[in-house]
Amino acid sequence: MFHSRNVCVAILLACLAGPAIAQVPPTDAERATYTGMMAVTSNRAHNEIRQLIVNDVDLEVKDRSDRTAYLVAAYNADPVAMELLAKAGANTRAKDNRNYDAITILAVSNHPEVMQKAIDLGGDPKAITSPYLGTALIAAAHLGHVEVVRRLIRAGSPLDHVNNLGWTALIESIVLGDGGANHTQVLKDLLDAGASPNLADRNGASPVKLAEGRGYGHMATLLRAKGGR
Repeated sequence: MFHSRNVCVAILLACLAGPAIAQVPPTDAERATYTGMMAVTSNRAHNEIRQLIVNDVDLEVKDRSDRTAYLVAAYNADPVAMELLAKAGANTRAKDNRNYDAITILAVSNHPEVMQKAIDLGGDPKAITSPYLGTALIAAAHLGHVEVVRRLIRAGSPLDHVNNLGWTALIESIVLGDGGANHTQVLKDLLDAGASPNLADRNGASPVKLAEGRGYGHMATLLRAKGGR
């Protein structure tokens, strides 16, 4: 009963929290309406970006989803445009209307090096983002993005933040993961960094119980080795 109930819950919430629903990159139709800095950033036209910066254009113009040019550059995973805009004074901590910043956008799209650029340019790896009031680390753990998780840990992203689903990054690596190599490595990295092995979900189920209920024996073993119960 425990296993089947929680698998159903995980499947439902995976659909709700999946990146295709949670994050909305600009569509081709939206990009076609862009003008000025938004247009040249969308088209990766770096020389035109430089020229508009010289002409002192507004860097914080937003589209109908509150994406700035800097966020469009993040959706493009374009570190050159991001750096040009940031050095010209663009807000590197801007969020769109679904509460996503550049770091979380790049964490979800699994671009660790470009995400590192977003951090280096002044983004906040500790920021509360997404409609789920989570973090970039939670999003990356959910998806099993190992290198992204490692970089966010090094950058100081909070290990035990609880989102509005009642889950930490460690719990999401279990309940929204597949029990495979990547999600298991994410869980291990989180534990090694000091994430709590005993913070339970909102139903009182510990990470050990969540892992065992899904048949993820290796995850449960790793948790127990760190004091999980």
